[in-house]
Amino acid sequence: MNSLSTREAAAVSVEGNGFTHDLVIIGAGPAGMSAAITAMDAGLRTVVLDEQPRAGGQIYRNVSVAPPTISALLGADYRHGGDLVRRFVVTGVEVHHDTLAWDISRDLTVTAQKAGRSFALRAPQLLVANGAIERPSPIPGWTLPGVMNAGAAQIALKTAGQVPSGAVVLVGNGPLLLLVACQLLKAGARVAGIVDTSPASNRARAMPHALSALRAPGMLTKGLRMLWQLRRARVPHFMHAESVRFEASSDQQRVETVSFTSQGKNHRLQAEVVLLHHGVVPNTQISRLLRVDHVWSDAQLTWQPVVDAWGNTSLAGLRLAGDGSSIGGAHAAEARGAIAALGAALAMGKLDAAQVDRRALPWRRQLAAQTVIRPFLDALYRPPEWLVDCPDETLVCRCEEVTAGRIREMAKLGCEGPNQTKFFSRCGMGPCQGRMCGITVTQVLAKTLNRAPGDVGAYRVRAPLKPVRLGSLAALAEPSAASLHASTKK
Repeated sequence: MNSLSTREAAAVSVEGNGFTHDLVIIGAGPAGMSAAITAMDAGLRTVVLDEQPRAGGQIYRNVSVAPPTISALLGADYRHGGDLVRRFVVTGVEVHHDTLAWDISRDLTVTAQKAGRSFALRAPQLLVANGAIERPSPIPGWTLPGVMNAGAAQIALKTAGQVPSGAVVLVGNGPLLLLVACQLLKAGARVAGIVDTSPASNRARAMPHALSALRAPGMLTKGLRMLWQLRRARVPHFMHAESVRFEASSDQQRVETVSFTSQGKNHRLQAEVVLLHHGVVPNTQISRLLRVDHVWSDAQLTWQPVVDAWGNTSLAGLRLAGDGSSIGGAHAAEARGAIAALGAALAMGKLDAAQVDRRALPWRRQLAAQTVIRPFLDALYRPPEWLVDCPDETLVCRCEEVTAGRIREMAKLGCEGPNQTKFFSRCGMGPCQGRMCGITVTQVLAKTLNRAPGDVGAYRVRAPLKPVRLGSLAALAEPSAASLHASTKK
C-alpha cells in the first residue's frame, strides 16, 4: 500500500467531511481498551463509547475500584485487568461511559444515548469490541426464579461483593463454570454440586487436538488446579449429565430441585440457586445490524462475523475485535484489539505497511499463544446435543414465551428460517432482540428441517439495539444535542 496516497486520501476524508475523530471504538473491555491504547500511540484521534460506568468490560468489570479482598479472591487474571485499565486511562483517550450505542448505519454513523439524550457521531473508522454473551441454555425450568447464568453471579461478586445464599448448584460445562465454582467457594458460598453436561464422546472429539493444547501448559495447569480445588473441597461433581430439569418448590415461587441422570443413575439435588453456563458466543447484534458477512462455526456452534487479519469486515471502515468476532478469551481479545487499531492506523495513513507489520508482530504472537488451545477446549466442552433436542414444553424465547415445540411446529408448517418465526409467533421480537433465543431457534429449525444451521440463517437485527426512551430520540432533532460534545456538556 502506498502510505503517502493513503495519508492524503485520509486527510481529504477526515477534514473534507468535518470528522472530529479518526476512530470510534464501541466497548471498553480488553479489546476496546487495547485498541484505544494502540490507536492513541499511532496518532489516531480516538473516542471510546462504553455502556458500563467504568472501563473493564464484563471480564474486568469494576476492577479499578474493586476492594483488595475481592481482587485477591478473583485472582491474578482479574488483577491483570487493573493494569490494562491504568494504561488505558493514562493515554488520555476521550471516553464516554454510561453510553449506549443503539443504532449504526452503513455509513458508520453511530447513534448513541448518554444521560437520557441521544446524539450522532461518525468517523472514517469504526471498531466494534462489544464482546461475548453467554450461550442460552434452554432446559426445562430455566425460567424459574433462582435460576440464572453463571456470569450473573460473577457480576454480583465483582460489583457488590455478594455471593448467593443457600445451596448453589452449577449446571453446564466449560472453564468458566469451574472458575465461578472456585470463586464462590473462596467467597464462602455453599456449592452443593457441579452437574457437568459434557457428553462422554467429547473426550474422543478433543484427543486430536491434545498435542496442540500441550503448547499452552499454563492454561492446562489452571484447569487442573481448579478441578483439584473443587475435589479438595469435596464438592460433588457429576459427569456426563443428561435429562436435566429444574423443579419448583410446592408454592412455585422458586427453584428447589435439580434432577438429572449421570452415568446411568438418577439424581436429585436440593438447590436454592442454580447457575447455568454452556460457554460464551460472540455478541453479533451490531454486526448483524450492519449486514456484514457471517458464517456458522461448527467448532464453536455459533455465528461468527467474517473478518480478515486486521479485523476488517465486508463493510469498508468497520472492524471487529475481541470475542465479538471469535471466542478466544481476554488476552486474545487484547491482541485482536491492538491489531485492529493498527489496521485502522494503516487505513488512515498514520502508519505505513512496514510499521504496522512490525508493531503487530508481538500481538500476533500473543494471539497465537492464546488461541492454540481453543480447538481442544471447543471440542472438550462442546454443548450436548440434548440442549437443542429439549422437550417440546421448554421455553426457548423467554420474552414472548415461545416453546421448542412451537418452533418445531412452525417448521413443519413451512417456516424455513428464524425471521419467519416472527410472523408465526413473535418469537425473537421481545426486548432482548433475540439475544437469548437466536442461536437456539436456528439450531432447532435446522434440526427439524434437516438442514445445516448456516443454511437456515439468523435473525435480522434492527435498531434500536436496546430500548430507548422517546425523549432521548427527540433530542436528535435538537441542533444543540446533535453532536457528542454538545450532548456530554449538558
